[in-house]
Amino acid sequence: MAGSGQAVHRTIVVVDVEGFGDRRRTLPHRVGTRAGLYRTVVEALRAAEVPWEVCYHEDRGDSVFVLVPPEYAKAPLVEVLPGALVEALRAHNGTSPSAQRVRLRVAVHAGEVVFDDHGVTSTAVTTAFRLLDAPPVRRALAGSPGLVALVVSRWVFDEVVRHCAVLDPATFRPVPVEVKEIRDTAWIALPDHPYPAHPRVLDQPVNPIAPEGGRGAPRQLPGAPGLFVGREEYLSGLDRVLTPADGDPATRTVMSVLGGAGGIGKTWLALYWAHRHADRFPDGQLFVDLRGYSPDGHPLDPAVAVRGFLDALGVDPGRLPVDLDAQAALYRGLVADRRMLIVLDNATATDQVVPLLPGTPTCTVLVTSRRRLASLIDRHSARHLQLDILSEEEARALLVERLGEQRVTAEPEAVDELVELCGRYPLALAITARHAATHPRVPLAELATELRDLGLDMLDGDDPAAGLPAVLSWSLRRLTDRQRTVFGLLGITPGADTTLPAAVVLTGLPPADTRKALSTLEEASLLERRPHGRYAMHDLVRDYAAATAQATLPEEVRKTALLRVMDSHLHTAHAADRLLHPHRPPLRPDPPAPDVHPHPLPDVAAATAWLEAEHVTLLATQRAAVALGHHHIVWHLAWTLNNFHVRRGHLAQALATWQAALDASAHLPDPAARSRAHRNLGHVCSRLGLHEEATRHLDRALALAVRDHDLAQQAHTRQSLAIAWEQRGDDRRAWSTPDTPSTCIASSTSPRGKPKRSTRWAGSPRAWVNSTPPAITAAPLSP
Repeated sequence: MAGSGQAVHRTIVVVDVEGFGDRRRTLPHRVGTRAGLYRTVVEALRAAEVPWEVCYHEDRGDSVFVLVPPEYAKAPLVEVLPGALVEALRAHNGTSPSAQRVRLRVAVHAGEVVFDDHGVTSTAVTTAFRLLDAPPVRRALAGSPGLVALVVSRWVFDEVVRHCAVLDPATFRPVPVEVKEIRDTAWIALPDHPYPAHPRVLDQPVNPIAPEGGRGAPRQLPGAPGLFVGREEYLSGLDRVLTPADGDPATRTVMSVLGGAGGIGKTWLALYWAHRHADRFPDGQLFVDLRGYSPDGHPLDPAVAVRGFLDALGVDPGRLPVDLDAQAALYRGLVADRRMLIVLDNATATDQVVPLLPGTPTCTVLVTSRRRLASLIDRHSARHLQLDILSEEEARALLVERLGEQRVTAEPEAVDELVELCGRYPLALAITARHAATHPRVPLAELATELRDLGLDMLDGDDPAAGLPAVLSWSLRRLTDRQRTVFGLLGITPGADTTLPAAVVLTGLPPADTRKALSTLEEASLLERRPHGRYAMHDLVRDYAAATAQATLPEEVRKTALLRVMDSHLHTAHAADRLLHPHRPPLRPDPPAPDVHPHPLPDVAAATAWLEAEHVTLLATQRAAVALGHHHIVWHLAWTLNNFHVRRGHLAQALATWQAALDASAHLPDPAARSRAHRNLGHVCSRLGLHEEATRHLDRALALAVRDHDLAQQAHTRQSLAIAWEQRGDDRRAWSTPDTPSTCIASSTSPRGKPKRSTRWAGSPRAWVNSTPPAITAAPLSP
């Protein structure tokens, strides 16, 4: 098996000697103790009908772990093995000196392991050792008069112990386990001094994920669709992922991909099914919109999605690794062997999905995408379900649910025409039904005539959403001019969603009028109100809104509205940064556009919450500023977000924002802007391990600071260079950062013309600010 590199399923048994390192155990005593450990383990495995010779095992000094081949049943390892260990220990302890007597902690778990030339690697093995090291397990043995404490993982308890005819599951006790990266629930038993049976323990739901602050298991699912009809074929297909054909949970399909065009109802179906089966996932549900077909053309970076899941699972930001692979590995470790549902909505590519996949079959993954994502099917055994338009019966049922049986049956021919004109397309039907419901006195035949006259294209080909703008344009006809303007502006505002304060700035309307316009758009199914006061449009609706703005609003109106909202975002972000970092030297952006005021942030908590909530919008704002040539906003957004990005671990976003700021700095009058951009870009590159790029940018920053005689920038840049060389492992270069950057041609002379060498440490900004630097002649530099 060594060197195969293939993942295989194994039962894992870890046995550890209590107090092996006690100073009263001399070296001969420890040798005798280890001999007793192995003798008892071999005898106990034999009693469980598992030959020692067929098992893989590794010695860990005071412990040993054993991997039992899959053809040997798991049940004897919890039914027979612990009692056999007790009997073998009694024999050993009765004939050994007191310093060689043994008490054991035993962990039983199961999962995949990979064998290679160096041994085995496995998250499951790590989990077993974490269970063994958990303080509640140590305390259980310390407080017991017996010789053995048994701890089993939650999976082993649910799949083996609960169905055991030999043991009484009620004698096990659930305990939380929080050791390093593992947060789980384990079950403890004392084989030779069992806990009293307590059946109520088995009836109580166990929450294995308990992040700091007592938030409990994550529950990220958006609300279930209020009205849902049909789709029984797809619902049954999804139900099959919960029931393995052969009864073995390890063989069931754990991932389903719902495919189909935008607006076909993928997310509705996913959420309806997820809420219907939420009780099957007691350890929580994770949800993320991957924005694969977002209006701005920027799918969600998988690093951002992984980070969001780690936040939901309660990981301390200070403990996060830097690179995506390490973060994904930490995420897989946290969800390993838990019964969780993970919904990945609106994916565009396999690369977005793979980092978010768990490593154990106890989790169920539900992906929605307009593409088939063939790699998920071929390489990860995903079940693909391609959603089609509704059947005629389902389309009519949808209208009945929205409009009532009496109104639909009163005009059967008009209903047939509406179904046909909407192409049985779920989103088109929903908009049509909403419009009819909000105008109960208008006959359906009149609505069908209007829809037919507007020429709604029938959906065809690979893009059945092609005719949807006709439905949306029909909905706009019943809006006022002001409401149409608000609709169009919402289509071009930066970010995936917006809030009422941002919409007030965007539209320039009073808050009450803006709220009324948003409510009207929401009622017309053109806008969705989400938790925490946020408003969002479906991607197709937003595309149409942007096209409406382009066609109906003068360019100056669009640009002025965008400048207002970008100024608002920038100045609010600046105010938040000042609250979080009041001692940072202020670099104030230009005054905002007239009548634009930052969103009020009373304290640090409000500033932090606002930055977290608006982070994606702020990134989109910078991209919009780049497109419109607002270079000042581009640069200052990078500066304002820098500390937030670095401290929260959003280094990839910091890299992107500073690259944009560097490009923008060439158009700014302040010569220090380019030097600062190079310096901060170099610092971020250094944090990301991009060492060559880091020193290149920092050298450039220093050259510019020298050219401009900017002593403060020279000092800060030399400090960053020292840090960068230290992170590269070159302490000599870190300690003696040269007086001139490699991109400069420089000379350093004393008043008498002799060379002069500084003895100040390059890492001290105060030293460089307060000193007179050598005379430096820089090579020609671009602005």
